Order: sequence, then structure tokens, then C-alpha cells
Amino acid sequence: MYSNVLTWDNEAIGEVDVDDTIFGITPRVDIIAAVVRWQRAKRRAGTHDVKNRAEIVGSGRKIMRQKGSGGARHSTRKVAQFRGGGRAFGPLPRSHAHDLPKKIRKLGLASVLADKYQSEKMYVIVDGKLESPKTKDFLARIANFDGVGSILFVVENKEEYSNLLLATKNLHKVNVIPAIGANVYDIVRHDSLFMTRESLDLLEKRINQ
Repeated sequence: MYSNVLTWDNEAIGEVDVDDTIFGITPRVDIIAAVVRWQRAKRRAGTHDVKNRAEIVGSGRKIMRQKGSGGARHSTRKVAQFRGGGRAFGPLPRSHAHDLPKKIRKLGLASVLADKYQSEKMYVIVDGKLESPKTKDFLARIANFDGVGSILFVVENKEEYSNLLLATKNLHKVNVIPAIGANVYDIVRHDSLFMTRESLDLLEKRINQ
């Protein structure tokens, strides 16, 4: 399988051989969804908390005698039945992270890459570097690609792409990440995937190792 190597003018100047075992598979939507859930669960702060009965400030004195009132029997006003009382079985700080096998994570990344490739939303750029850090110059370049929508740039490392980072810093629909940080969730939530030939090689090695 092959993909065109493009310039910033959207002109093909060659082809790059892409791995059939990655870009030729049938995308597994269920696996992609499982990996996205795993990623988002790890990102949850888990800082939700409520006060239980023991944490409410107040007297622990029994509010009325046990019998003879004609009403229900109560102990202290810190219980959940009363306004201002503690919450029963409320949420506590915890981690929402769960395990997902490495094989499934790799299959999820391969599936989302295959989906972008097969839907013609993956672009391999011969050189992702820009001569200017200006946003208007970047937008002029991207205008050569019709209907790209939101964009995720995958590069070898951010240090060599300072102009690209500066030019896209104020564009909320454009993000730049290194190949080592490429993940299913970020690829899914962007319409188009741009990458350099070097970052493509790095992604293939990462999935196949």
C-alpha cells in the first residue's frame, strides 16, 4: 500500500510505502471506543468528595428521647435525613483509571490510523517545517487542502518545529503533538491527520514492536 507524499502546495512529489498490517486492516470501532474510554478515565481528576456523617461539625447528642414523641426515632442531626447532615454513600476521591491490555491499545491505534487512511483524511507531508511562525502564513498553506476541518499534526519532535508550533498556537482547531505522544483520542477528535514521513515511520515501529 502507498500514500502520496505532499508539499505544502498539496502537490504529490512521490510515494511512501505504508504498512499493510496497520493501514490495510478493517477499523475496529469497538476497540477504538475501548481505548478512548481508557484514556479519558485516566485523565479524570477523581477529586469529587462529600462530607459523610463523621465529618459534619456539630453535636452528637440525641435530639429527642427514644420513645413518646409520636415520631421517628433519631440520634443526631448529623445524619443524612436532616438538612445539613452528612451524605450517605457519597463519592470519595479515587482514581478512575483501569487496565487495558497493551495489545488492545496497539490495535486501537492501528484501527484509527487505518480509518484516517481509508477515508482519505491522512496527509503525509514531505517537510512539516515552516519558514515563518506567522499564523496567516500557515493558514495560506492549509488553504491548499480542501475540507480538512480540524487538524492534528504528528511530528518527530517539537523542538524542530518551533515555527509550526508558534503559527498554530492560537488556532483551537489545530494541534501539534510528537509521534511518541500520538494517541487514539486525539486522532479521533480531529477531522484530518497530517504527519511527516519520519513520524509515520515512528508510528509504524511503535505499533509493530
